[in-house]
Amino acid sequence: MWKTKIAKSSLMILLMVTTAMAGCIGSDDDSTSSTDNCSGDELKIAYEIKEDLTDTDLSNPQQIADYLCDKLDMDVSLYDVGSSGIAMEALRFGNADIAMNIDGGPAWVGWNAYELDVMAADTKSDGRAYYDAHAWVKADSEMATAHLDNDDSTDPFSLLAGKTSCHTGWLKSAGMLMPMGYMIGNGYVTVQGDMSDTETLRTTINNYFDGSTGAGNPASIPESGALYSGYSGAVECLSTGYGDVAFAKDSTVASYCANEDTTLNQAWCLDMTQYVALPKFGSSPSHSVMYNSDVLAADKVTLIQDALVAMKDDTNGLEILNNVLGTDAMIVTDAETHLGTYGAALQNIPGISSKYGNAFTNGSQTAPLKSTINIAYYLADDASSNANAQGMADRLASDLGVNVNLYDVSSEGMIIQALRFGNADIGFMEGGPAWIGWKQYGLSVLAVETTTMEGATHYNASAWALNGSDIANAHLDGDDSTDPFAVMAGKTSCHTGWLKSAGMLMPMGYLIKNGYVTPVGDSTDVNSLRTTIDNHFDGSTSNGNPASIPDSGALYSGYSGAIECLSEGYGDVAFAKGDDFSTPEKYCGADNASENEDWCLSMDQYIQLPSFGQSPSHPVMYNPEHLDVHTRNAILNAMLSWNDEMWIVDYPMGGQNYTGCYNIVTHQVADIPMNQCGGEIMSSVTSKGYGLKAGNSQNHLASYSDLLGSVPGLSEYYHSSDKYGITEAETSEQE
Repeated sequence: MWKTKIAKSSLMILLMVTTAMAGCIGSDDDSTSSTDNCSGDELKIAYEIKEDLTDTDLSNPQQIADYLCDKLDMDVSLYDVGSSGIAMEALRFGNADIAMNIDGGPAWVGWNAYELDVMAADTKSDGRAYYDAHAWVKADSEMATAHLDNDDSTDPFSLLAGKTSCHTGWLKSAGMLMPMGYMIGNGYVTVQGDMSDTETLRTTINNYFDGSTGAGNPASIPESGALYSGYSGAVECLSTGYGDVAFAKDSTVASYCANEDTTLNQAWCLDMTQYVALPKFGSSPSHSVMYNSDVLAADKVTLIQDALVAMKDDTNGLEILNNVLGTDAMIVTDAETHLGTYGAALQNIPGISSKYGNAFTNGSQTAPLKSTINIAYYLADDASSNANAQGMADRLASDLGVNVNLYDVSSEGMIIQALRFGNADIGFMEGGPAWIGWKQYGLSVLAVETTTMEGATHYNASAWALNGSDIANAHLDGDDSTDPFAVMAGKTSCHTGWLKSAGMLMPMGYLIKNGYVTPVGDSTDVNSLRTTIDNHFDGSTSNGNPASIPDSGALYSGYSGAIECLSEGYGDVAFAKGDDFSTPEKYCGADNASENEDWCLSMDQYIQLPSFGQSPSHPVMYNPEHLDVHTRNAILNAMLSWNDEMWIVDYPMGGQNYTGCYNIVTHQVADIPMNQCGGEIMSSVTSKGYGLKAGNSQNHLASYSDLLGSVPGLSEYYHSSDKYGITEAETSEQE
C-alpha cells in the first residue's frame, strides 16, 4: 500500500564532536595547567583557542586560568575545543568543569538538550547581560500609528505582512532569528516549507515580506559587508526608504543617530523622532559561562562565581576581562534568566537544529507533535457528510501518526470558543467570525480555501453603475476632482441583502471609513446601519426609490438581484463582486445572449468603480497559544499535500486499470478509503471544493477587517447570540 509522501517536521541533530582538539598552548596534552603553584581542586575550562595565538597575545585565555588559579587556589587548566558546540559536549561528558565565552545559540542548546546551566554572563557597556530585539519603523508609518494609538485591536505586528523588511544578515540574532521566531510562534507568519530545513526561513521571509503592499522591494537579507548589512545597514535600509521595517537592537538607532557629537552620526540618519521601536521580541543574551551541575559541586560553583564577579574590582582582573572576554564585568545569573526569552523565539525557527543542534526535546531526533489533535467541525444529521468529515480526521491521523478527533460544534461562535480555550486545535470558519477570532481573541489563519481552479482566495467587492450615469462619468472622466463615491449621496442603492459582505458591509465600511457616509444612530447597534443607508441613499435627488435591502429570496435579492435592480433602473448603484469574479459578467456576459438573464443589458453598459477591498475565502484557524509551531506546520503540510490527489475509478495507466487515490505529482495510486483521498476531502470539507493554500491573518483578513471595523455595531453584533452565539454561559462552560 502506498501512502502520500508528506513533508513532515523533522529536526536533524547537529553532530558535536566529542573528542576535543589535541594540544593547547605550548603543550601536546588535551589541557594545560596554569601554574605549578596551585595544588588544590582541579578545574578544567573548555575554551575555543585560536590557532595563531601566542603566549604574548593580550587575548590569550591562559590569563584567565592563571588568574583563577591564583584566586581560587585550584589547579586550573584550559581544555581546548574547536567550537562552542564541542564545549557543550565537553561539559555534557565531564571532560570540562566550566565552558567560557559561549554564544547564545550553543548555550541554549546546552541548556535545553543537555540540561547544562549558566553560572555567569558578560555584561554590555550599559551593564546589562542582554540586549532587547525590536522592530524599528518610521513614525509616520501605519505600524507606528497602530503601536501608539492605545487601541488593542490595532496590532502593529500584523501590519508588517507585505512590507519590505531590513535584516542585519542571514540568521543573525536580533536581525532575524528573534523577530522571525516571535512572529512565527505567535501566528503572524506561516512557515512555508520543511521545518527541518533552515533555508525554509528564507522562503518564509520572502513570502511574508514581499513588498506587495509596501515599497515594492524584496526583503533585504544582505551578505556580510554588502549594502544594508549589519545593524547600521538595517537602519540605513529603513532610513533611506528602501524598507518599511528594520530589525535591530534597542540601542542601535541611538548609537548611529543620537551621538552627542553630531559629527559621529551617519549621513543617512533621520531625526530621532522619526524612529519608533515596536514592542520587543525578547532579549538576546550575552556570552555566558556554563557548567554541568552533575559534574561541578554547588559550593565550587559559588567560589567560581564570586571570583568572576570580583574581577572587575581588580586591576589585573579588569584588564583580563577587557582583553580576553571583551567585557567590563561579569554578573551571576542562571540559564532560565539568561536564555529564556531568546530560546522561546529560537525554537520556532525552521531548521534551527541543523545550525545549533536539536534543543527541543532533550536531544531526541524530532520535536514531538501533539498526541491528539481536535478539529472543530459541524457534525450534521446527514450520515454521509459526517463520514466525509471523519475521513479527513482519519487521513490526518494516518499522515501524522497521532490521534485526530472531530470536536462537534453547532455555531461559528462555538468554533471561536473551542479554539480560544484549547478544546479544539483547528477549525474551518467563515470570514466574519474569523475576523472576530483574529481581532478579539488572537486566533490566527493557518490555511485558506481556494475559490477557483486557479487558486484565488479572495474576491473584490465593487460598486457598479450604468454607463452614462453621473456616477460612471465621474469615474471615467480622468478628473481627480470628480469623485464617483461622493456622487453616490442621494442615489438609490441596490444591496444583495442585509449584512452581506460585498453587498453591504464592505462598501458601507469603505464609505464610512473614508468620510463619504456619516453614521446615524447608536454606534453599538448594527441596526443603525439601516438608518445610515436610508439616510445617505434616499433617492431624494434621483428617482425617488428607497434603498433596496431585500430579504433572502425577495425581489432584487442576492448578487443577481442587485445587478437586476441596477439594470431595470430601480437603483443607481449596485454593490456586488468585481474584477475576475464580476457579477455582471456572470449573469450577462455569455457569448450566447440566450444564456443571459432576461433583464441583462449589454456588458458595455456596466461600469465598475474602484474596488472597496477584498473579501476572504473561508480560512482554517488556530490559536497560537495552544498549538505549537511544529504541530501546526505538520498539519499544514499534510493538508496542502491533499491538493495533489484525486479519486479515480478504472483509470488506465501503464497497461493496467486503477481504482484508488491518485497523486498527480508522484503518479502513484494509494489503496486507501475514498473519503480519505485528498480530492474527496477538499470537495466535502471546503466551501468551494477546490483546495487549500497556506495563509496568514494579515494577508487574508486585513482588507476585510479594515472595512468591517468601520461598520457601527458590527463587532457587538458578531459577539451576540443573535449571530454567532458567543455567550457568557458558553464561555464559562468552556473555561
